[in-house]
Amino acid sequence: MIFLTALPLFWIMISASRGGHWGAWMPSSISAFEGTCVSIPCRFDFPDELRPAVVHGVWYFNSPYPKNYPPVVFKSRTQVVHESFQGRSRLLGDLGLRNCTLLLSNVSPELGGKYYFRGDLGGYNQYTFSEHSVLDIVNTPNIVVPPEVVAGTEVEVSCMVPDNCPELRPELSWLGHEGLGEPAVLGRLREDEGTWVQVSLLHFVPTREANGHRLGCQASFPNTTLQFEGYASMDVKYPPVIVEMNSSVEAIEGSHVSLLCGADSNPPPLLTWMRDGTVLREAVAESLLLELEEVTPAEDGVYACLAENAYGQDNRTVGLSVMYASWKPTVNGTMVAVEGETVSILCSTQSNPDPILTIFKEKQILSTVIYESELQLELPAVSPEDDGEYWCVAENQYGQRATAFNLSVEFAPVLLLESHCAAARDTVQCLCVVKSNPEPSVAFELPSRNVTVNESEREFVYSERSGLVLTSILTLRGQAQAPPRVICTARNLYGAKSLELPFQGAHRLMWAKIGPVGAVVAFAILIAIVCYITQTRRKKNVTESPSFSAGDNPPVLFSSDFRISGAPEKYESERRLGSERRLLGLRGEPPELDLSYSHSDLGKRPTKDSYTLTEELAEYAEIRVK
Repeated sequence: MIFLTALPLFWIMISASRGGHWGAWMPSSISAFEGTCVSIPCRFDFPDELRPAVVHGVWYFNSPYPKNYPPVVFKSRTQVVHESFQGRSRLLGDLGLRNCTLLLSNVSPELGGKYYFRGDLGGYNQYTFSEHSVLDIVNTPNIVVPPEVVAGTEVEVSCMVPDNCPELRPELSWLGHEGLGEPAVLGRLREDEGTWVQVSLLHFVPTREANGHRLGCQASFPNTTLQFEGYASMDVKYPPVIVEMNSSVEAIEGSHVSLLCGADSNPPPLLTWMRDGTVLREAVAESLLLELEEVTPAEDGVYACLAENAYGQDNRTVGLSVMYASWKPTVNGTMVAVEGETVSILCSTQSNPDPILTIFKEKQILSTVIYESELQLELPAVSPEDDGEYWCVAENQYGQRATAFNLSVEFAPVLLLESHCAAARDTVQCLCVVKSNPEPSVAFELPSRNVTVNESEREFVYSERSGLVLTSILTLRGQAQAPPRVICTARNLYGAKSLELPFQGAHRLMWAKIGPVGAVVAFAILIAIVCYITQTRRKKNVTESPSFSAGDNPPVLFSSDFRISGAPEKYESERRLGSERRLLGLRGEPPELDLSYSHSDLGKRPTKDSYTLTEELAEYAEIRVK
């Protein structure tokens, strides 16, 4: 920014900052015409406590460090300078007043570069300032044309030349300005960093005919032969105007369509055919044709022609309507919801003409709209009954399309009434029927035996899922005479539900397991086993051990109507303990819920006391024989 001033603010700034430290102030750049002179304003400072008797200074060219032996421009002590500056440099300022202003005369291109000042106060009190000024040697005036010269709008063109030589002042004149307006010399202006320029202004209103006009500016120096000229070609701009365009076009799918766009502008415009922000074709030209071969429904829509250059733009649109059947509907919305939430499902499609949209579930119409491209379905407070497959159907006179989608409703487990236990001879099966989403984990608890069985124990539990219903079956073999209590618990991330399963046919369990025929068979097998054991023991002459290890399980024959009379209560307790240990697999065997041993297991394991099971069975056999 440049401005007029009577008192150079540069020197005011310098005066206000005197004293206290080493520092220098000079313009960072300065210009001069070749063959003229240039004054580089400079001010420096040093600590007040030094109080030197004499202050000297040195100007260096292109380097601030004396050890690099830079060319000396001026040196106050010896007046010895580099040959390039002999007779060309002198100090205008008074070093004692801390003014280091330098004057260079008859400047030439080789003098362009960086200039550094070094203060010399004697002894070790010498300091080269990092601040420097860059000298630029120019040969032409600077014609400043606004970046936009638009026809019909007033424009200001300026001619600027450096005016930093106190011995030579430039004079400015315009060349080729006839018919554009009368120039006005603005005068000498000071720039921000203390340098000076001469400025002349030319105001005019350009027309299209002024485009390409060559406008010049001349700087001359009185009493010399120095003259410098500069030129700028007027580039009058005007924005594009679209002058040719199709009207709206209707086409049947598969036909050929041509769209034409033409514009007038300077410079020539960039013509662009676009659709939905996508560039289809573009070129720098006065007209542009867009060819659409075998149009499809995807090409239906609004096409825009954009004409633009650096100084303006114009655009127009044309609608292309392609008649076609409905597209396959798209469904956007919540496909997974928690029970009680509100679900919003949007079904949309494209067609020409607009379709009839319908949403079905199990052949039942839930919502429909006519001649709309979108259909919104709201399901407030969804329940498990809302879970399932839905269809969105779109149709017009050109065809029908449909899209299926699934809504998954998640909810806590619900134990259904089909859940129960049932007995079949020596087997009890318990069914736990659960409705849940997501799939629950199911566990069966037998409180009387302190046992819990889950789905991972596939030897006892079988599960099968059908839709949202999970059926888990627990199979118990060798059950005791009383029906067991079985509690089914189903759990997922939304909660847990437990139910004590009702027992169907519990009063027939005893008879189903034994019955009169079963009792006779069991007794006959028992007698045969006792005889076999007695003969084996006599042949091997093996004495029965009076005790057994705490980790073994006594053999048990589990029957509702067969019990050895007179058996010690301790044996009865151990018999139950053995059954429970076998159920929980405490001997390291695979866990089984078989609560009775097979008849072939009898007699293979020792009993706990001196009153052995074998002896008990023998006594009982003798009684029965008598």
